[in-house]
Amino acid sequence: MESGNKGGPLSFFMNYGWYKKYLLPGFIAQSVLVAGGYGTGRELVEYFGQYGPTGGLMGMGLTFVLWAALFALSFEFARVFKAYDYRTFFEKLIGPGWVIYEIAFIVLLCLIMGVVGAASGSILRDSFGLPPMMGSAIFLVFVAYLTYSGSKTIEVALSWWSYVLYAVFAVFLYFGYTHFGDAISANFAADTVKPGWQMGGFKYAFYNIAVTSTVLFSLNYLESRKEAILSGIMAALISILPGVFFYVVMVGFYPDVLSMEIPSNGIIAQLGVKFLLPAWLIVLFGTMIETGVGFFHSINERINSTLIRKRGTGMSNLARGAVGAFLALMGLVISNFGLIGLIAQGYGTISWVFFILQGVGMFTIGLYKLSKAEK
Repeated sequence: MESGNKGGPLSFFMNYGWYKKYLLPGFIAQSVLVAGGYGTGRELVEYFGQYGPTGGLMGMGLTFVLWAALFALSFEFARVFKAYDYRTFFEKLIGPGWVIYEIAFIVLLCLIMGVVGAASGSILRDSFGLPPMMGSAIFLVFVAYLTYSGSKTIEVALSWWSYVLYAVFAVFLYFGYTHFGDAISANFAADTVKPGWQMGGFKYAFYNIAVTSTVLFSLNYLESRKEAILSGIMAALISILPGVFFYVVMVGFYPDVLSMEIPSNGIIAQLGVKFLLPAWLIVLFGTMIETGVGFFHSINERINSTLIRKRGTGMSNLARGAVGAFLALMGLVISNFGLIGLIAQGYGTISWVFFILQGVGMFTIGLYKLSKAEK
């Protein structure tokens, strides 16, 4: 896969440095974000839609700006200190405090995998009448295979699926605008901006801050500060665009969309395009696999760097696959025993941990260490 075009057309493009530097990190970040962030549309309602059509769009603009700054700074920090796994990254940033980050990261992983484990079975059951266990089994097999295959295969797989996802979201935007364009235009023209949109954009940006740790393994292609900054801005743009596509269609159903439990299903049902819901759910199922793979690969890279440091050799592919399978099984167990709610109650606290250690840490200690390294 690393030579020639044997990996297919996308592998051909990935042999070019510009792709690896400016697009690949964004595709990986977007792949991890979408399953929980944009897949159902519920988070878009909670963090943006409730502030009015225009207010929500302004909030998304703020999220993009914060992501661009955070990604750019984090990518440059990783490049300068050659920190391509989260343990090395946070050891360089906050020293012994990296242990607190790891605890929060693992708790976050448990929460996300619990939600994804439960949803992966229900998606295939509701869409195609398959037993929930079959959906969970497919999820487990794909996660184990991709984590077994290593970084190169994960880079290609997440990139491929990003193109599929963008295609489905673009089709969703097209049919949404052709069917409800007048309502979308009218609601934006009303220029409704409710108080709190700034906090919505701020919360959403840092609610998803841990995604930067899942991108670190792909940053070893960056060679200069300019490349790191441009790559970070592109990653923010690639990550926010699917949400913007969804949000524009969602505005056509404002304010009714605020009370929809699963906005994507309600909107697609009203569009009346038969193939769109199955396509949407298949893409969503794929992004759930990507989310699992992104987080699990971060754990593998952290273990791998520690093993190399201690004994000079890293993880075998079999060990990587075993870790992926174990973590996926753990997520399925959590989803079956109802621990999601228990963990979710503390998720607000965990989000503040990420904000302080990563957000505040990067814009204070990170900037200081980068300026010191430059001198």
